[in-house]
Amino acid sequence: MSDDGKIDYAEVMRRLPHRYPFLLIDKAEDFVANTSIVGIKNVSHNEPFFPGHFPIDPVMPGVLIVEAMAQTGALLMSKTLDVSVEGKVIMFMSIDGVRFRKPARPGDQLRMEVKVTKARGDAFKFRGETFIDGKLAAEAEFMAMVVTVAEPAA
Repeated sequence: MSDDGKIDYAEVMRRLPHRYPFLLIDKAEDFVANTSIVGIKNVSHNEPFFPGHFPIDPVMPGVLIVEAMAQTGALLMSKTLDVSVEGKVIMFMSIDGVRFRKPARPGDQLRMEVKVTKARGDAFKFRGETFIDGKLAAEAEFMAMVVTVAEPAA
């Protein structure tokens, strides 16, 4: 990350365990530790969900927009707390007040503005708003926390 608050795709890949087709952030900007971040997702016509949702009029599932906001919050937590993906994962804990205002379609860019409303140790509460072309598309309040991953049984 540079001093201007930008996080490139390579750092997103280092900080989040998600991978295709479930990594829903391309980059981030305006990162301020313990405070806020803006995640960017470019919605492509090649997304794996579009053939089934809906073939004639493709719309990104709202639950995936919420997941993109959650991943943006996890990126903020990972960078703020300097969490290593080795042996730890940031898990979604709760979600409240979800509202969908505008559908996301191929060619849209999601701008997920996520702000910390409360932080205590390894748990953060967020308010997220997703914008498309400057218009509010979705909003939610959610929580996440850092969890230690158990070693698989031999």
